Amino acid sequence: MPPQPKERRRSEQRNAASKNLDRMHAMQILRLMNREDRKVAAAVGRALPAIARAVDVTVKAIRSGGRLIYVGAGSSGRMAVLDAAECPPTFGTSPKLVQALIAGGRPAVTGAVEGAEDSVANARRDLRAKKLTRHDVLVGITASGTTPYVLAALNRARKQGATTVAITVNPKTPVARLASILIATEVGPEVLTGSTRLKAGTAQKMVLNMLSTAAMARLGHVYENLMIDVEPSNQKVSDRIVRILAEASGTSLSAAEHALRQSGHNMRVALVMLKLGTDFRGAQRKLAAVNGDLREALGN
Repeated sequence: MPPQPKERRRSEQRNAASKNLDRMHAMQILRLMNREDRKVAAAVGRALPAIARAVDVTVKAIRSGGRLIYVGAGSSGRMAVLDAAECPPTFGTSPKLVQALIAGGRPAVTGAVEGAEDSVANARRDLRAKKLTRHDVLVGITASGTTPYVLAALNRARKQGATTVAITVNPKTPVARLASILIATEVGPEVLTGSTRLKAGTAQKMVLNMLSTAAMARLGHVYENLMIDVEPSNQKVSDRIVRILAEASGTSLSAAEHALRQSGHNMRVALVMLKLGTDFRGAQRKLAAVNGDLREALGN
């Protein structure tokens, strides 16, 4: 699929406000970038209805046994890898639930892999290895809207009956035709012409934050606004878990610590024990009866 003319890709246009970037003092550059960055939140705000639809289809897909799979290249791919990597420690989910494909594979996470984003064959191969099903949601992330690797992945996903979502800053590009849901954050030209790691990248990060956080909250991996399924990956997080449990249960840190030990360090079980005044086995039975739904188990 040939690239679209640059006039249809605002991310490639020159920003009139930064034409003398090389002659500006440091503070002038920073103020300019700060002004431009303020446009990102507004652009994401205009895309909220589309993001909400993406959250809803993701929740439905995961409840049906599907997965959330991100696909991107370059900076977009790195944003995808970052968000997918944060889901298991934050929400206690399997690494298989939210996955990311980046053009060029693991080496592309820390460096450029020549020609990776142009390879349609690699996209098909990488997606084939994921054994995509119609229950999955595939999110293609491409600032330009024309990245061949991402377009090929979206095209294959459509043919296999998976739900397709596109995140771009250029809506009038080929990616729009391949997505069931188009999330277009029109942030305008970059301060550094064509460097979409800037405003476009910030918009992508915001959208992915929203998509994964809202979906996991709807799936019950959050209690109130607390990370009830957070994984104890280090001492700092282990200490945080005790504080989370004390906050959620309205008890002391020592009571939370004691309940955690009794529950085998299962925060959900410990919370039910503390809130309902029941023992370990009673809390287990309560949760099992409602498929682990904390709100139902606690009766609120």
